[in-house]
Amino acid sequence: MRISRITATSVTTAALALGLAACGSGGGTTTQETKAPDAGASSAAPAGKQFAGKTITVWRLGEPTDPKIQKYSDDLEKRFEEETGATVNVQWIPWTGINDRWTTAAAGGEGPDVTEIGNTQVLEWQAQDALLPITDVVEGNPDLKGIPAAQYGYETVDGDIYALPWGGGTRAVLYRKDWFDELKIAEPKSWDELVAAAKKIQEGKGKDVDGFAFVGGTDANYSLSPFVWSAGGDFAVQEGGKWVGKLTDPAFKEGFQFYTDLVAKHGVNAKSRLNLATDAIRARFANNKVGMYITAPWDIGTIETESKGKVKKDQMAFFTIPGKDGQAAPAFQGGNDIAVWKDSKEPDVAKAFVAMAAGKEFGTRYAIDGGLLPYYAEGLQQVASDPALAPFANAFSQSRGFPNDANWNEASETKAVLQNAARSVIEGKKDVDTALADANKELEEILNQ
Repeated sequence: MRISRITATSVTTAALALGLAACGSGGGTTTQETKAPDAGASSAAPAGKQFAGKTITVWRLGEPTDPKIQKYSDDLEKRFEEETGATVNVQWIPWTGINDRWTTAAAGGEGPDVTEIGNTQVLEWQAQDALLPITDVVEGNPDLKGIPAAQYGYETVDGDIYALPWGGGTRAVLYRKDWFDELKIAEPKSWDELVAAAKKIQEGKGKDVDGFAFVGGTDANYSLSPFVWSAGGDFAVQEGGKWVGKLTDPAFKEGFQFYTDLVAKHGVNAKSRLNLATDAIRARFANNKVGMYITAPWDIGTIETESKGKVKKDQMAFFTIPGKDGQAAPAFQGGNDIAVWKDSKEPDVAKAFVAMAAGKEFGTRYAIDGGLLPYYAEGLQQVASDPALAPFANAFSQSRGFPNDANWNEASETKAVLQNAARSVIEGKKDVDTALADANKELEEILNQ
């Protein structure tokens, strides 16, 4: 049965600008009403030891390579156990394998009690009846109520909340600051300047170095989208109750062509590396083989660790993704959530855990320690004052979202609609118009199934 979705085509600037929402009237507008929380409870887990002897399993995504991330997890686990008496079993699941793990868990009823989950993944797994409604966790909780209402857009279906916002994120360009200084490259402010900088890196560091890395794996659309949005394009919109693809619009074509031309025309990334996801590009960056790529703020700490200190924090920096003619490009607004699995054998304990994790204290720490943006105003102001993270806090004010549909991940990741289109153009198998027409047809079929 098809779920009732939020009718906005994507979660856009007005709904997602944390700084504006946090300082304004408490939220922006949405087309679907969230059940109004009542005042009362705090974000801390229930007082006492009423959960003594109980155990919950929590799936965290990724790997705790950064000591701060591991310490956060340990501190949260310890506090929860001290206050409730429950035991927390944390398991780390690689992002690349989580969909398979969730699929197996949903089919066999042997999933976790709590799972970390990307905010754009919530609709997909809610549609498969894998997540427990947790509106009651938000009701009466001052901390969770203090998160701008618009931030529950991805998490809300038919007025019920299925996940709690944990940490927000957007993208910027990570670059080798020491190389820029050595080669006398200024931070690019336009598409032309980005290409020129990438070519100068290759001239100075060798053709085996990707001046600007082309992301072509499952997360490719996070890197493609800023160029599309900068040109005024979009992926799909709702018209007459169905999704209409916009991949053949001139504005989308302009952004798409610029992105594919980075390889096909300008050669700033090798054609032999068209399938790499961000994690593989990060590893190349840590090995001095990439000059710039689009990513999230947490990569600096990971690169320093993965390179065993050969690439240090002060050798890296971020700049805002440049738009076509000098303006900042809109970047994807994503984020990580925390949710209760539908088959949890201890739903009350699980709800108490997510309330503590996403509350002001641990929610802010989760974001900052993990290189994300807090959903609480005080934490966001702290991030904005950090020069290394300021490009992300600034970008949040004009961030954009993908089509808000449970089938988007199938198009974006599983079927790799845009990745296949881009490769077909770069490899000379299709011209841009044909590739985008074919992709547009496939995108509409997936979103409207």
